[in-house]
Amino acid sequence: MNTTVKNILLWMVILVVILLLFRVVDVGRTTTSTVGFSEFLEMVKKGDLDRVTIRGQEIRGYKKGSPEGREPGVRTYAPAYNELTSDLMKANVKITAEEPGQGSFLVILLQWAPILFLIGLWIFIMRQMQTGGNRAMQFGKSRAKMLTPNQKKVTFKDVAGCEEAKEELSEIIDFLKEPAKFQKLGGKIPKGVIMMGPPGTGKTLLARAVAGEANVPFFTISGSDFVEMFVGVGASRVRDLFEQGKKSAPCIIFIDEIDAVGRHRGAGLGGGHDEREQTLNALLVEMDGFEGNDGVILVAATNRPDVLDPALLRPGRFDRRVVVDRPDVKGREGILKVHTRAIPMSDDVDLSVVARGTPGFAGADLANLVNEAALAAARVDKKKVDMVDFNYAKDKVLMGAERKSMVMSDEEKRVTAYHEGGHALIASFEEYTDPLHKVTIIPRGRALGLTQQLPLEDKYTYSKEYIEAELAVMMGGRLAEEVCIGRITTGASNDFEKATELARRMVCEWGMSELGPMSFGRPEGEVFLGRDFSRQPDYSEDTARKIDAEVNRIVTASYARGKKIIVEHRAALEEIAKVLLERESLDGEEIYAIIKRITGHEVAKRPPVKPEPPKPTAPATVTQKDEGAAPAGGLIPVPA
Repeated sequence: MNTTVKNILLWMVILVVILLLFRVVDVGRTTTSTVGFSEFLEMVKKGDLDRVTIRGQEIRGYKKGSPEGREPGVRTYAPAYNELTSDLMKANVKITAEEPGQGSFLVILLQWAPILFLIGLWIFIMRQMQTGGNRAMQFGKSRAKMLTPNQKKVTFKDVAGCEEAKEELSEIIDFLKEPAKFQKLGGKIPKGVIMMGPPGTGKTLLARAVAGEANVPFFTISGSDFVEMFVGVGASRVRDLFEQGKKSAPCIIFIDEIDAVGRHRGAGLGGGHDEREQTLNALLVEMDGFEGNDGVILVAATNRPDVLDPALLRPGRFDRRVVVDRPDVKGREGILKVHTRAIPMSDDVDLSVVARGTPGFAGADLANLVNEAALAAARVDKKKVDMVDFNYAKDKVLMGAERKSMVMSDEEKRVTAYHEGGHALIASFEEYTDPLHKVTIIPRGRALGLTQQLPLEDKYTYSKEYIEAELAVMMGGRLAEEVCIGRITTGASNDFEKATELARRMVCEWGMSELGPMSFGRPEGEVFLGRDFSRQPDYSEDTARKIDAEVNRIVTASYARGKKIIVEHRAALEEIAKVLLERESLDGEEIYAIIKRITGHEVAKRPPVKPEPPKPTAPATVTQKDEGAAPAGGLIPVPA
């Protein structure tokens, strides 16, 4: 039954219901009374009626003075009485005759109204059950959407910062377009490609680009669309999806967030078998079972490859693993160029400078930065976006929005200025730390003040000297309070939390301690994978005490290392805090100028003019200070 017929039936049902309601209302308010024929003749003789309507054997009489259109006063049925007309005429009663069949259609319609109403209601309910997400009659059907050529296309020209991934996926497209080129040497098309990487790096965007480049049917579905509240629905949808793919081969099927359905089996306690595992089993069989799926390529994306089942990742199912990592400086510049195509920019905007100042940013972060810059320019009615707007957007994304409405007392501002000045001073004198980017005592996000450092180049690994220097920088806030103010506050709570975590990783993971090149403790298992119940410690209690002692030694040494710098250059710290109270924000060059003016020390750390960072990066170093209950402290980039 097509949509037009359904709509016609639906409107017919609505019309019948309306007529039925009118009928009920009319019956409820009628004043007509049924009388006997002899009583009706008496009323005629007495002159109570001034007009009648005769329809077959039914006679309706209207009392004198009743207006036109009102209900008849009485109603009766006449027998075979030949003198009726003459009696009415003698009494001067106006006679109106109607055909017996007139109005019968309406009567029949009203009689059938309840049945028609029930039929229409059934049609309406069935229609509602088969629309939206409540496809009660199509539970086992796949919800995959097939992209059509008329939809807006995304091509590889719209993707930047992941050239290796683009090359891998381009080869898949070439195989679909020219299979003979690869098959003549015995090559086989990969059955599956899985893209893995951190959130926001462009995995889904790459899939959209594949859909735009490949001139083959492209089905897209989310991993969560398979599993339903009814048992067996997920497996049925998997089978139906591949059945559609086989009919449209060659084609590409894209499953986004495949970890929703492809998690490691055996997570149920006691070896339980749940609906998700049944769905995964169906997916494994369809990808590489007895029946072939020639011409059907499965492309999947996830940011949690560690939780996927090994059977899903083996060759023959996902033959290729494409890592989509955070872009390097060249990739960030390319991404910025893509996102600024439709944005009018002034001549002072240098995207290479913006790219150097955003290490660790993923594609989504850069898109957000460009959008924030455009919004900042529009907020003050600028015609073009300039470099000031990009700097504002970068600070907002990295450090959070300014909380201008937050009122701080003069004493709190003074404590915050010394706290952030302590971080900045130690960061300036430590040789292996990243250069200062900005120091502010304006509340941003959940912090009362921040000290931000940006690396000279993208980093992949970190030396022991770098980590020890960062530990000293973390201690700077508390040390400045202790030495210059004479009392300590809660502002360094998150600094100590991060420092302790970093020191423990030095001891237990990276072998950067006097306990030697050893690893202590197994990685914690995932609760939802059922692995946390079998975790056993792999070191003794005596070793645990040694680990705690070594962590304490590293943190204490960093504290002493930072205190030496604070005490020796207290005058510079006093000046930094004074200027911060006056101006509220200082950039790295201004901090270095103050230090040189007070101490004569030349800070050699400067961003290079033409950096050549080759590798992806971790998040930028941000040291935060917050004297409230909210967390604050240093966010230190460390290898995973």
